[in-house]
Amino acid sequence: MTRIEVLKTYKIYIGGQFPRTESGRYYPLKDRRGTVIADVCLSSRKDFRNAVVAARSAFAGWSGRAAFNRGQILYRIAEMMEGRKEQFVEEMVRTGMTPAAAKKEVAAAVDRMVYYSGWCDKYQQLFGTVNPVATPHFNFSVPEPTGVVSIIAPEESPLLGLVSVIAPCIAGGNSCVVLASRSRPLSAVTFAEVLATSDLPGGVVNILTGDSAELHTHFSSHMDVNAVVYCRTDRGEERTIRENAALNVKRPFTWVMKWEKPEAEHPYLIMDLQEVKTTWHPIEQIGASGGKY
Repeated sequence: MTRIEVLKTYKIYIGGQFPRTESGRYYPLKDRRGTVIADVCLSSRKDFRNAVVAARSAFAGWSGRAAFNRGQILYRIAEMMEGRKEQFVEEMVRTGMTPAAAKKEVAAAVDRMVYYSGWCDKYQQLFGTVNPVATPHFNFSVPEPTGVVSIIAPEESPLLGLVSVIAPCIAGGNSCVVLASRSRPLSAVTFAEVLATSDLPGGVVNILTGDSAELHTHFSSHMDVNAVVYCRTDRGEERTIRENAALNVKRPFTWVMKWEKPEAEHPYLIMDLQEVKTTWHPIEQIGASGGKY
């Protein structure tokens, strides 16, 4: 008898779980010959709202972890990606990339995760300051995570672009909801499986698949999202995102760059998603009589 191959079901990733989209919708993903290779979830507004709830629930615990521990977890993610390189390459080749380009992208994605793991416990001392003041106080400025970030990931860089926007976000202690590439979503779902089996708490990263044309308004208008990052080139979507971001004064960013270049990795991407908190602390002084004031 001829064996029937068990095909992988590609689901979305919310709160550390792999549900199907609540709408029951999907779209067929085809290879370059027009053959359907997978049915991919077409996420809805409700899926996004569920993901925001999961991200908000995970934020306090993740931002409260020691920076060194966050670095350890990001490095563990890189280790697990290294162990699944062949699967990532195979999935990207199935969606139209050449084997050489796919291998290069996977290697760069692993290296980028390692890069940001190293920054987890260093950017605070680089960007934090002790400010000179004219009164008897210590004055400190310290970067702190902004909260829940919605991200519309790059379309043409399905793994490297995805890692390049998620890593600086979570390295800085934020949680996020990410819309993966529509045309090449397979590696994003496999990356979610890596996250689910790493030490990353559920809900810190949530990955959806579907249409940016449908979801970008929700990504930018949700009142419990603190910042939105747009990584594509549709000017109409970008304009709508910036207009919607004003509804609750969330921070809108457009990150469009060549993700394989060195300039696509730097700590300023971490700082985009930080808020600077300034603290005043009085200096205890001893008067001429020996009293403290």
